[in-house]
Amino acid sequence: MGQKIHPVGFRVGVIRGHDSHWYYNKKGYGSALLLDHGIRTFIKRRTGLGNVSRVEIERAANRVKVTIFTARPGAIIGRGGKGIDELTDILNRMVRRVDATSVVQVNVSEVRQPELDAQLVAENIAIQLEKRISHRRAMRQAMTRVMRLNGRGIKVQVSGRLGGSEIARREGDKVGKIPLHTLRADIDYGFATASTVYGSVGVKVWIYKGEVLPERRMRRGGSSRSRAATWKGSRSGPRSTGRRGSAGVRRDSDARSAGRRGSRRCRRWRIMLMPKRVKEGRRKMHRGRMKGHATQGNKISFGSTRSSLSSRHGSRPARSRPVVSP
Repeated sequence: MGQKIHPVGFRVGVIRGHDSHWYYNKKGYGSALLLDHGIRTFIKRRTGLGNVSRVEIERAANRVKVTIFTARPGAIIGRGGKGIDELTDILNRMVRRVDATSVVQVNVSEVRQPELDAQLVAENIAIQLEKRISHRRAMRQAMTRVMRLNGRGIKVQVSGRLGGSEIARREGDKVGKIPLHTLRADIDYGFATASTVYGSVGVKVWIYKGEVLPERRMRRGGSSRSRAATWKGSRSGPRSTGRRGSAGVRRDSDARSAGRRGSRRCRRWRIMLMPKRVKEGRRKMHRGRMKGHATQGNKISFGSTRSSLSSRHGSRPARSRPVVSP
């Protein structure tokens, strides 16, 4: 059975970083983690659905830096910066319960393409479900917008009493590619809950944006194939001895013959490991040659004369003429 894992946590340390940047020892780790969770929960409740993508928290000494990634910065900053000032005061009171010397700094960062942010897409679908819009229509509109903005793939799943049905069910749709097992694939994941009249409906969204190459490979420059071609063309490389099995570079003809033998071997194993329904069309490859002539059923009788001929010669029987008495 496939074990489901969070796509973002699966890629932390490979192509993504943490949302919290700080280090504590065993004594202060628990309280700092609980405080981070409280800050994120409060900001989500204050701003509502469809506004905040994620919240990053950075700690250094007694300073706490909170960065809010949102699609609508004006809704958080407010008129004349009044909204962000109120938010800073509330967070300062929350943090100073644990450490009286802590100071909170709130920054707002805009999400350039909210249609490609999985959390914002999931919350947008949840808002539409609360307005009693059809779940299929909401899903298809979200997928259309993602593919229009050059998204590589999207998968949406909703679960609950869809359309007010008595029995809860789960429905989903998918467009493009979602390579969940590829670590270098940049896959964003978001989850939201729609509080409808009939009950809670969960929304999950996966968005595939493309592959992220490791920095080490990009820093070296070029792929392994180009490096091999450069090494092969240089004169300082090892020379071929012209003999098979010896050290050095093999000749092109030897490489071609080795590749041909390898392809035959792979083809043979591929045929033998095929299931029966696929191998049915290739039965003749296993039967061998059929030499010789038929030995059974080569006697043919014709009419009432019952003249027998060999089917091997393929001659027609002579037509019997009636005997006329003089």
